[in-house]
Amino acid sequence: MTHFELNPQQKEAVAHDSGPLMILAGAGAGKTRVITQRILELIKKGTPPEKILAVTFTNKAAKEMRERVLAMIDADVEINRPVSARATGLASPYVSTFHSLGVSILRENAKELGLKRHFTIFDRADSVRAIKNALKHLGLDPKQFEPRAMLSVISRHKSDGLSADTYQPDIGDIKRHTLGRIWKEYEARLKKEGALDFDDLLLRTYIVLRDNAAVREHYQKRWSHVHVDEYQDTNRVQFALTQLLVDEKANICVVGDIDQNIYSWRGANLANLLTFEEEFPGTKLVLLEENYRSTQNILAAANIIIEKNVKRKDKTLYTKNEAGELLGLYSAYSEDDEARFIVQTSQERIDAGVPPREIAVLYRANFQSRALEQAFMFRGIPYQVLGTRFFDRKEVKDVLSYIRAALNPDSQGDIARIVSTPPRGIGKMTLSKMFGGTEHELSPTLQKKVGAFKAILKAIRDKALSEKPSETIRFTVQASGLEMKLRGGTEEDRERLENIKELATLASKYDELPPEEGIEKLLEDAALATDQDSLVKNHNAVKLMTVHASKGLEFDYVFVAGLEEGLFPHEKLDQNTDEEEERRLFYVALTRARKKVFLTHAIIRSIFGSQSMQTASQFIDDISEEYIENSDEDRTPPHERKMDLIDF
Repeated sequence: MTHFELNPQQKEAVAHDSGPLMILAGAGAGKTRVITQRILELIKKGTPPEKILAVTFTNKAAKEMRERVLAMIDADVEINRPVSARATGLASPYVSTFHSLGVSILRENAKELGLKRHFTIFDRADSVRAIKNALKHLGLDPKQFEPRAMLSVISRHKSDGLSADTYQPDIGDIKRHTLGRIWKEYEARLKKEGALDFDDLLLRTYIVLRDNAAVREHYQKRWSHVHVDEYQDTNRVQFALTQLLVDEKANICVVGDIDQNIYSWRGANLANLLTFEEEFPGTKLVLLEENYRSTQNILAAANIIIEKNVKRKDKTLYTKNEAGELLGLYSAYSEDDEARFIVQTSQERIDAGVPPREIAVLYRANFQSRALEQAFMFRGIPYQVLGTRFFDRKEVKDVLSYIRAALNPDSQGDIARIVSTPPRGIGKMTLSKMFGGTEHELSPTLQKKVGAFKAILKAIRDKALSEKPSETIRFTVQASGLEMKLRGGTEEDRERLENIKELATLASKYDELPPEEGIEKLLEDAALATDQDSLVKNHNAVKLMTVHASKGLEFDYVFVAGLEEGLFPHEKLDQNTDEEEERRLFYVALTRARKKVFLTHAIIRSIFGSQSMQTASQFIDDISEEYIENSDEDRTPPHERKMDLIDF
């Protein structure tokens, strides 16, 4: 969209070029368009492209923003650029996720921080493994101190800016004191393996910027204009990190929507947006309330829902789009009947010419996908469950572990994973001596096997530092013995080999970078992949996902399933349900739709293996009847719906 196509409020935001700016943008209000156009405008006014930083939350959002910015720069005749920004990657705005930005800063300052350049990034499974080992070392019962729960608490403290050294519980609080011991042991294991976890990527970056004036000034000079998207989702560390990147001129632009803050459970702090004007005096505030995505009826329902919240800044979405269809409401007998209705209605839309990819089914909890998947499978409608990530496949993780271990020999988790994949006669006792530095105690035969394994890793390292990433992948698969093992195996093994070939294809996208930088970027993107990265572009299938995973996406038709008290709004085990956040989550679900929303709930639902009577969600009652039509006329009567259970 060109400048003259922007609405007055969007133009106001784009034209503001100095000092703090806060853009409160409602769902579908064109915020990405405004950020990209604003970056272009800054460049046209004389700001060097490389002096502009834009940070967002997901790889998908960063990729789309980066591509849009580069395309706009290349296409604008007023910007004199001898070579395409897309082709060279030089003198371009730096568009990144928070975590990827952290990786970049940490790599550039690795020596200062006592890190290796090729540090390993622990995913959640790696971190859980390290916590389990820490508990074992400390002689603690994993049933009493559940590893995932311990990791979640540590993660929350890191998001608040605490480290294991600064965490100081009262000595009389045994649980908190024990957590401190577990945390320190966990950190020791991270250090031993030359690794950082997801939270470290932000925390360690914040600490180096806070404590090292020279490093801080370097990045403040590097980026004169800072943009932060989805600002309502920032936690305390991200908030503080952002402040440290901005110099005294305070050329910072944040874009956010309080009504879409749905991540408090992972540390997102609404106060960051609510107090922004206090932190940056003289802030210009721009409201974007015109929605370009949804129909009037959808927005009317969304506004009714969100206006009940107290912790927000007033804004009301409106649109010039048509009134559109009313919201559909279906009261199902059971979750199987609910799934049958969703599938049948999806089929009707598909028969009418709607591409399956323009239909999404959203739910509050992952367990709800079971009945839905069975129903779509039974009907033969193509579907995709968001969350099955390519990089989580065993064979893909195996190949990446070979490369991570080759670049970082201290990465014991990766070595333990691959040393017997495929089998090469190295058992647990041998592995223990390898890690303990007592290989000389092994028999000559075992020493030879260990030497051969290390030679494979060295060859992979040499290849990774000198060849294109795609070539490194191909070499790794062959040199490791994985190709031979999978090629001669079962049909499932051959399918795994195809996935590895797909990894090589994906790696070719990094081939234009210098070898070391390219392989680092591939490993980084693999480690930081999110559920949305599992979406296959142009894959023509109905999308099934949680409402949380749908943030930032949009579809023509959206089903919101399981609208029952205790499920949506969700009732937490500790009873500390944040009603306003649940309402924001429902608001997000409604505003994913362009043309029509279907609301469904079940009278009886099986949860944890037992059936229970359900009450329709208060959210349904909140929406005025004038915006809703019942969708259960001429459908299978309740007494016959039980028979559908036989089919699924």
